[in-house]
Amino acid sequence: MTGAGAEEGAPGGDGPPARLLLAGAAAQMAAAGIEAPARDARRLLAHALGIPADRLTLVLGEAVPPPVAARFRALVEERCRRRPLSHLVGAREFFGRVFTVSPVVLDPRPETECLIEAALAAPFTRLIDLGTGSGAIAVTLLAERPAATGVAVDLSPEALAVAAENARRHGVAGRLDLLRSDWWAAVQGQFDLVVANPPYVATDEMAALAPEVRLHEPRLALDGGVDGLVAYRTILAGIGPHLAPGGRVLVEIGPEQGAAVAALFRAAGLVDVVVLPDLDGRDRVVQGMRPCAAGSHGHERHP
Repeated sequence: MTGAGAEEGAPGGDGPPARLLLAGAAAQMAAAGIEAPARDARRLLAHALGIPADRLTLVLGEAVPPPVAARFRALVEERCRRRPLSHLVGAREFFGRVFTVSPVVLDPRPETECLIEAALAAPFTRLIDLGTGSGAIAVTLLAERPAATGVAVDLSPEALAVAAENARRHGVAGRLDLLRSDWWAAVQGQFDLVVANPPYVATDEMAALAPEVRLHEPRLALDGGVDGLVAYRTILAGIGPHLAPGGRVLVEIGPEQGAAVAALFRAAGLVDVVVLPDLDGRDRVVQGMRPCAAGSHGHERHP
């Protein structure tokens, strides 16, 4: 695409061929230890060109305008410095939708889709998402259940701004109240679904996290205290007034925390406790429920 009418971001002109740029970037990122250099190079080039990633193949034989090539090379340099890909392109896909992300929120991750699937396995009408971050969990659940309403809570006003943008983006802003609160502190009312992906990395394990996570994602959303369980204790300690009879609680956990978090659920009076695996077979979600009536008893299950 050349000529006076060509857009700056469109391939064409006297710049380097897109295919050559892509190959060089992939090699550079591989040398820097990036896990999926070819995939990341394609995403970044598509972003620099301003085209959908699935259209990139159509322009690989064309020249890239020098300003766009320079922008792409700068993005590659940042990725080599281990800035997360999602921060560079400003978005992350989750449960079939694209969410705005930034350094002030935890990236939505594929493992968290296990929590979504478990939540959708039974009816709910009113949910609360504690520590919502980008809002990916609350927004996804409301988008999947158009009759439901909910509240999304976070201590960070910057995170709540990102969640608000995602709620608007996916058409659920009218059904989702965003609330600044330290867990339950400012929450009122009852819910039949409580969900959370709280910080669960033990403090002394933070240093072992990948640089993309350790250096670029909010510590508040990662550090779970000395044993990684502080947030779960806080959530369960305050849940009594807010969980409706028969209501469910689902939390994401670290893969070694299933037994410990299930024990906390039982100690809080929850029943039908189950530890659910992710697609790799690792413990990933703990689910429990409040008895429907006094004297109800459940059991713990671990598939």
